[in-house]
Amino acid sequence: MNRKTLTAMVLAFALPGAGHFYLGRRARGIAFCAIVFFMFAVGLAIEGKIYTIEPGRPLTILATFASMGLGLPYFIARAAGPFGNILSITYEYGTAFAMTAGLMNFLLILDAFDIAQQRKD
Repeated sequence: MNRKTLTAMVLAFALPGAGHFYLGRRARGIAFCAIVFFMFAVGLAIEGKIYTIEPGRPLTILATFASMGLGLPYFIARAAGPFGNILSITYEYGTAFAMTAGLMNFLLILDAFDIAQQRKD
């Protein structure tokens, strides 16, 4: 793996769409950034939870990993305070949106890898 590929992947993890932007796919990077942030913002706005690892609950490890896929925005949101109201009618939908944003960013990291390795146009 060359330096360009590693840089693109780190940027893609840190900020959704940044890896594509770095690789010269500016419109695609901006679109991906907007889509992922929109999903994450909607998830938090409708009272979704940002997962953290909870002792005695092993499935929270997987959910935390999925949420962490968002990169730097995950850690900023986590530091901003607790999110998620389990009594809210939209809690499950919001949590699904927030986790899906993280999982989508993992796919964008892989896409940036493929573009940097010239496996994809």
